[in-house]
Amino acid sequence: MTKPIVNLSDYNLNWEKQFEYEKKRIVDALGDKVVGIEHIGSTSIKGLEAKPIIDIIVGVQCLDEVSNFVIPLSGIEYEYVYKPEFKERRFFRKGVMGQGTCHLHICEINSSEWIEKLLFRDYLRLHPHVAKEYASLKKELASKYKFDRPTYTKKKEPFIKTIIEKAIMEMYSK
Repeated sequence: MTKPIVNLSDYNLNWEKQFEYEKKRIVDALGDKVVGIEHIGSTSIKGLEAKPIIDIIVGVQCLDEVSNFVIPLSGIEYEYVYKPEFKERRFFRKGVMGQGTCHLHICEINSSEWIEKLLFRDYLRLHPHVAKEYASLKKELASKYKFDRPTYTKKKEPFIKTIIEKAIMEMYSK
C-alpha cells in the first residue's frame, strides 16, 4: 500500500473534461438515484493548483440508499471506502489507495454537507483573490506536510470554515 503524499499540480484544463466523463459514467451507473452531481474541490476552480484528484459530490434523496450503490459503482472502478468520521456522506475512490484519480462523495441533497461544499467552491470562483489566498495556504501546507496528507487536509479546515461562514453571511445580506 502506497502512503498518500501531497503533490500539487498546476491547474489543468482537462480536469473539467475528466469531471464530465466521470459524471456521465456515474449517472449511467446510478440512474435516477442521482438527484444532483457537481464538480467540487480545488480541481473545480479555474487556475487553482490542486492535487490532481477530481472531487465529485453526488446528492441523493436518502443516504441509506448508498449501500445499493457499491456494486454499480465498482463496475465503473469506484471502490467504497468506509470512513467512520464521515457522518453525513459516503466516500468512494477511483484508483489505488494514495494514488486515486477521483474521489466521490455521496450525501443527501441539500444537506449541510452538500450546501457547504458548493458554497466553498462558488465563493472561490467568485472571489479570485480568496482563491489565491487558499492557493498560498495549500502550497505552504504541502511543503510542510508532503508526507502527511491527513494533517495537510486538517490544517486547511479553519480556512475552509471561515470561507463558508463568509459565503453564508454574504448570501443572507443580499
